[in-house]
Amino acid sequence: MNLRKNLFWALSRSSRFLYARFPVFGRLKASLGIIQKDGAFLTIARNDGLGLSFPGGLTLPWESAERALVREVLEETGLRVTRSTLEFCYDCTVDVPVRVTVFDVEAEGQTRGSWEGTPEWQDLPELRRRIIPGQRQVVAMLEQKRAGKT
Repeated sequence: MNLRKNLFWALSRSSRFLYARFPVFGRLKASLGIIQKDGAFLTIARNDGLGLSFPGGLTLPWESAERALVREVLEETGLRVTRSTLEFCYDCTVDVPVRVTVFDVEAEGQTRGSWEGTPEWQDLPELRRRIIPGQRQVVAMLEQKRAGKT
């Protein structure tokens, strides 16, 4: 397993470095899911050492945003998406140029890790502290929603 983690670390770090300098395909597209349970949010403790991220990833050229979400959630967490609702989209240039589509998700199954990281349930304060910079906008939206409910 350490070999897979180390391989992901090297691939993630080098890909981010290179694409930030040479974005040969232009703005990428990504999908991510917000999965909640008992006031906590499912995240991935990334094996590249960058922090926490929501389950999701890059959309393949032939995929819809929703199809990419379903694939990425299964790959990263072992969960099967049973419902997804579009929340919002945003453009990010923190690491690489990417258009992120965010979904509210319900999923079923047992969580398991992948070469990308380990699923962990986190509360909002921990998310605010450890989320990767490119997803801070998502945490801000979650905080606004929670403030609106109180």
